[in-house]
Amino acid sequence: MNDRLRSAGERTVRGRPVSAGPTAMQTEAMAKISPARSAAFAILTEVGAGRGHSDDLLCGSASSARMDNLSPENRNLMTALVMGVLRWQIALDAHVAKLLARPDQRLAEPVAIVLRMGAFQLLHMDRIPVHAVLNESVEMCRAAGQPHASGMVNAVLRKLSTTITTTQNLSAQRPIHESTFAFAERLGHPGWLVERWVAAYGREAALAICEYDQHEPCRGALFSGNDEAAIMPDEGSVPQMDDGSRLVAEIATAAMPTTMTAGYKARVWDCCAAPGGKALIMALRLSNAEILATDENARRLALMAARFRRYAFARQVKCSVADASAVLPESLQDAYFDLILCDVPCSGTGTLARNPEIRLRLQPQDLARQSIRQRAILSGALRRLAPGGRLVYSTCSLEAEENELVVKAVTQNAGLRLIPVESLIASLASKGVLRQEVSARLIGSAVKGDTLRTLPGVNGCDGFFTAVLERNN
Repeated sequence: MNDRLRSAGERTVRGRPVSAGPTAMQTEAMAKISPARSAAFAILTEVGAGRGHSDDLLCGSASSARMDNLSPENRNLMTALVMGVLRWQIALDAHVAKLLARPDQRLAEPVAIVLRMGAFQLLHMDRIPVHAVLNESVEMCRAAGQPHASGMVNAVLRKLSTTITTTQNLSAQRPIHESTFAFAERLGHPGWLVERWVAAYGREAALAICEYDQHEPCRGALFSGNDEAAIMPDEGSVPQMDDGSRLVAEIATAAMPTTMTAGYKARVWDCCAAPGGKALIMALRLSNAEILATDENARRLALMAARFRRYAFARQVKCSVADASAVLPESLQDAYFDLILCDVPCSGTGTLARNPEIRLRLQPQDLARQSIRQRAILSGALRRLAPGGRLVYSTCSLEAEENELVVKAVTQNAGLRLIPVESLIASLASKGVLRQEVSARLIGSAVKGDTLRTLPGVNGCDGFFTAVLERNN
């Protein structure tokens, strides 16, 4: 459904110069579309074209004045439509394809987006009247310069509304047993990716991951039985971040070597620090350490530095543009660190609930490319690790190529040893950072050998991998 429809009508519309502006028909149609749906369509178009990420387009630096001027109700609807369509796009396309006159029909991207938005509202937003969905979907086709497709859009969505109108109906029609590819499609995930998870973690865990990814993640879920916060310090001082990232940062602080002499000021390096949440946690916990936060992207680093200035306890954090995999700036070439957090860029397959478009872009070959980059960063960071120092390697990926295999490839015969992460989690409980029952649950379900592996839907947070390495003296 992502391919362009090869029709004479489309060629006519595309031949019109952009500078000419919208036609009278388009202008009239735009006036009939609610601000929320119009904004959601624009954002989904940008995301589909690879011109932005959903979080940035919804509320980040790329959020336009038009988004900011939406009423709270329209903003909520816009966000629900964007995130919902991205989470369910694979399943929505499959539903729509079955209702087309020719299931293999290639649709223009604006038409595909209109159909996805309409199908999502019919299947997952039962408080929206069917007539509102149908009417505005038709007008969106016209406003997007696709009037020839408006009749087809109306017919497909009308047919969908009479067959399945809620996700409850959809669940009721589920077969007793589904193949991996069947439940992957039903839950909006690429079949090849879910097949990997079944092989690595088992069918039930893979199903739990897919189901978790289809909902808005809740902060605090990892640390609560009945919505009770497990983090004990003053929450007003703790940066807002998801539970998985918070856990990695807390483990990093617990990994600080304790054999240093009195009066020694430890040196800490967060080598892939943006957006800065983990560095803030380390600054909060390690008040006597000198902390360096680096990132290769100057723009992201500037935003991170501005974020640090909002916290008094982050004054000891210094920022610098640096690529950990390359030659460091002259000021850092002779620097060695007692603690390094190496939270590397990755595929992000453990964060699909909050970054749904990843599943629409990721290809199997991307994992090998990510692995090469990760090995280079880890190798570069290890060159700056002091004797007796510790390095925390982490990703938000569920894939072995980016986790265990990277650690194994880089650390063989490198004078390093794995520190059991179980002992660090237990120490967080002993300090009152984690409640005892939370610590026990993590140790029982997320610790694999000496490393940590959280799974969405299984451990109550995003998927993270963490390994702690210590350099021999």
